[in-house]
Amino acid sequence: LDENMAAITGAVRVATRSTVLTRSMKQWTPGARRYKSDSHGDKSYGTSSVLVIGGALLGGAVVLNYWRQSRQQFDSVGLAGLHGKKAIEYEKEGALHPEAEAEALLTAKVETSSNNNKPTQSSDVPISNSKDDTSIPSHVPYVLVGAGTASFAAAKAIRQKDPQAKVLIIGNEDYTPYSRPPLSKQLWLYEDHEATKQLKFKASWSGGKLVDPFYKADFCSPEELTDNEDGGIAVVTGRQAVSLDPRKKKIKLDNDFELSYDKCLLATGGQPRNLKLFTDGNEELKKRVSTFRTIPDYKFLDSLLDKIGSILIIGGGFLGSELAVGLATRGRDKNVKISQAFPEVGNLGLVLPKDLSKWTTEKVRKEGIEVFPGSCLESVSVQDGKVRVTTEDGKELDADHVVVAVGIDPNTDLSKSSRLEVDSVLGGYKVNAELQACTDVWVAGDVACFYDPYLGRRRVEHHDHANVSGRLAGQNMAGAHERFDHQSMFWSDVGPDVGFEATGKIDAMLPTVGIFARKSSEPVETPEDDYSKGVVFYLEKEKGKIVGVLTWNMFGKMEVARQILSEEKTEADIGDLSSHFEIH
Repeated sequence: LDENMAAITGAVRVATRSTVLTRSMKQWTPGARRYKSDSHGDKSYGTSSVLVIGGALLGGAVVLNYWRQSRQQFDSVGLAGLHGKKAIEYEKEGALHPEAEAEALLTAKVETSSNNNKPTQSSDVPISNSKDDTSIPSHVPYVLVGAGTASFAAAKAIRQKDPQAKVLIIGNEDYTPYSRPPLSKQLWLYEDHEATKQLKFKASWSGGKLVDPFYKADFCSPEELTDNEDGGIAVVTGRQAVSLDPRKKKIKLDNDFELSYDKCLLATGGQPRNLKLFTDGNEELKKRVSTFRTIPDYKFLDSLLDKIGSILIIGGGFLGSELAVGLATRGRDKNVKISQAFPEVGNLGLVLPKDLSKWTTEKVRKEGIEVFPGSCLESVSVQDGKVRVTTEDGKELDADHVVVAVGIDPNTDLSKSSRLEVDSVLGGYKVNAELQACTDVWVAGDVACFYDPYLGRRRVEHHDHANVSGRLAGQNMAGAHERFDHQSMFWSDVGPDVGFEATGKIDAMLPTVGIFARKSSEPVETPEDDYSKGVVFYLEKEKGKIVGVLTWNMFGKMEVARQILSEEKTEADIGDLSSHFEIH
């Protein structure tokens, strides 16, 4: 297959930006359509070059046979078909999806103490009464501020490198550490609602088993941690660190309790943004508006579907688009109307090329969602018990409830007391190559602003980054001196026709070159705008270096994508690189 791909993709290199090429039976011919650069507001979108390859031409009988096998494998439709395809392609590539790695964390108990009879803590019941200050030790060797994926990964890494380590995780939620992606993905799409009410679901990676989002560990209680000779991991819930003194190595909690540490990790994540139009409103408006990030947010929104008739989602990014599809799926039998509004040209418009974004919006609409792209909010009010949002172009959008999904702000509240440097452009604590912010203080997850040796200084807000950066920070806290050079990936499923994975800089402002399969091998003057399967390369504006790779309805290719970035391939290499992706 690779040889046949290489035979026809050499011609790809002659393509110039803005030109659509179609593949005839005998030769490449320029298409009749040109994609012009576009802009939205103060965002200028880079020109997209879309190279359309005829799948039936790739390799004759070999590829035809592969296509027949693939068609038989992926006969199932809808989300089940997408998940089945994902599982098969990952198995074929021998690759490990972050969700599969999450399964190991969700189902395999981490031994953290010598008390093997202690039950695994995985329910939504707090494991410590944090109101009792005497239960919290006054000194713990390893203190992890934040109770999400990054902290849990760090705690696990510390214990693996130092089996007697005593680790205390401090979280402001009433839950032990859990994975956030299921809150906007699997929990809405799994059909057994009684199970999802208990935060149980099945996924493409769970092997038919019911799982929940909680990371499994044999946690000990905070009061047991001091006297436990074999160490352990304890979690303080419902408490927030309000000050950090790196010189004295002391942390103060929101109840004025102070504890000291030897090594500290900041993995405080972020807070969901709201919009001033809503936060400045009266109480009647505020009670009809919410944001989304935590388990209580999921439970609230899920219960709301039984009480109201319409929900408007503000935001067209990953969370907004996933929630729109999830709520439409869950609310379909309840006749709940779901609508979505955002200023970009289409769903995921800040990361996808314009035409691909518009195509995605049509797929979202197929799920029964009323989508209003290009909508900038002008005013908001409550009319007859409903929220009325008025846009700058005069549209009036009414809904019983509004969910604001417009990103997060990194939680750097401790920067004032700690005097740690916060990046003025990207946000987050600035760290060195080993994720260290200052002596004996490390940072991981959403709140870490790190230097990428290939792509420059960055801050990343994805699950894979939280897991890997947390793990490396934990190793370094326990004595390693490893450089963080992992190129994290992210993924999203937006309905049954849209699933993608990406790594690197994925930004609609960058120039892009996309290669997409055609459904027919017949020559055409103007290609059909079908983006069912393909790969998009994101380019540095000046030198044409590839800085990001997105695979569209194609899975298990992130190691290939990472290699492309690390080898600093350019636009001139794309023709040869396409042979590494099965685009047919």
